[in-house]
Amino acid sequence: MSLLPALAAALLTTTTPAQDPVAGLGWMSGYWLDCSDGREASETWSDPRVGLMAGHAVTVSPQGRVGFELAFIATLPDGAAVYVVKPSGQDEVRFTLTEQGADFVVFSNPDNDFPTHIRYERDGDGLKARIDGEIAGTPRSVEWRFDRRDLNARCPAT
Repeated sequence: MSLLPALAAALLTTTTPAQDPVAGLGWMSGYWLDCSDGREASETWSDPRVGLMAGHAVTVSPQGRVGFELAFIATLPDGAAVYVVKPSGQDEVRFTLTEQGADFVVFSNPDNDFPTHIRYERDGDGLKARIDGEIAGTPRSVEWRFDRRDLNARCPAT
C-alpha cells in the first residue's frame, strides 16, 4: 500500500517548522552527478517544503543498463521523518530517520533485505551517499561521491 496519498494529506495540515527534521536537509537539494567507475549516476532533490523533499535518481551502468528510483523524504505528523523509495518500478520501501547532524543524515529499515541503511553526507561542494546492509549474511555497501552540476548534465563520453 502506497504511503503517498495519506502522507500528502497529513503534511498539508500538521507539519510545523518546530517539528520538521526535513527542514534541516536543504544541503541535499540540487542536481548531483557521479561519473566514477564507468557508471553515470545522478540524483535530483528538491528543497525542503513544509516537511517534504522529492527526489529521483537515474543510473547507467558501464554495460549500458539503466535503473531509476523515485523517492521522497517527509516529516510525519508525529514529528518522525521517513525516506520512501520506489526503485525501478518495484514496491516502495520505507526507511526511518535514525541519525541527523548539520551535514549528514541516516535512514534505517532493519527489516529490508538490502539495504538496511541509507546515509547522505555533505562533503565540501559534493554529496556522499552510502547504502549498506547484508546480502546472504555478508556485509555489503555501495558508495557514491556526487558533484553538484547543472540540471541534466551528463558524464563525459569515454
